[in-house]
Amino acid sequence: MKLSCARLALVAFWLLAFTGRAELANAIKAIVNDAVITSQEVDGLNQQTADLLIRQYRSQPSTLEKKFTQMQEENLDKLVERQLILHEFKTAGYSLPESLLDELVDETIKNDFGDRATCTKTLEARGVSYEKFRQQIRERFIVAQLRMKNVSSEIIISPHKVESYYLGHRDDFKVEDRVKLRTIILNKSADPNVPNAPKLAKELHDRLREGASFTDLAAELASIYPQGSPRNHQSEWYERSALRKELAEAAFSLKPGECSGVIEASDACYLVLVEEASVSHYKSLGEVRDVIEKNLITDERNRIEKQWIDRLKKKTFVQYF
Repeated sequence: MKLSCARLALVAFWLLAFTGRAELANAIKAIVNDAVITSQEVDGLNQQTADLLIRQYRSQPSTLEKKFTQMQEENLDKLVERQLILHEFKTAGYSLPESLLDELVDETIKNDFGDRATCTKTLEARGVSYEKFRQQIRERFIVAQLRMKNVSSEIIISPHKVESYYLGHRDDFKVEDRVKLRTIILNKSADPNVPNAPKLAKELHDRLREGASFTDLAAELASIYPQGSPRNHQSEWYERSALRKELAEAAFSLKPGECSGVIEASDACYLVLVEEASVSHYKSLGEVRDVIEKNLITDERNRIEKQWIDRLKKKTFVQYF
């Protein structure tokens, strides 16, 4: 999705505000052996995540500032690590056959562009030469292969470690009281052409008491009452804290299969059907074992990668500016 002009301007403003010096757009940020990392390269990565940060934290300026600073530091570190790995590839005496690189380039063109002509036009529009494009593919492959060789070796997490984690983080696996609701929402309106919400809600409730299907009424309502919510057709799980007070009081007083009376709030009228209910409990170890194991594997892989990068830094000249 393309950014609006206003959002692009906002992204640019924040990027310039936190780099602090537009006049030094290509200043040196770091040197790794004989490779130079510039502000322009760092900003290229920043722009990929800047819009997401702005959307998440635009109402929290101080938090946004911290997130931008963190983003810049992390992206610079990523570029430094990339150059460390490329330097390791070179000094270790590895080589990448041109025939293999040709295959990688052809595969990338096919997957990303469809054909070479489209690839060429797209690269020209981006201001990227074919040689640069080829070099990017080469470096991406080298970095991935060396990471796999040094980091992605098989990691085994013992059952004891999983169990210990579970016992030490039980609150992370607590499930609050929940109800699965099907809801009819009638928004109130001052428009005289729109049915009166309280009156219509009472009529629907009377029909439910006579045996009408809640689901059928919701579907019927969607076709004749535009002020109804699009969620009328949905069945969702809710914790008590996720519901407004009027709904929570009604929903959690009902048993599965029971329908509420008319619930009137300042802006809408509601009818709810409780389909299922779940009391507060802790998920069992069996339910979360796979999640815990994946998280522990990720943590261990990150630890191994950090150790590897630290070793590369110790034997390679690295200077930040």
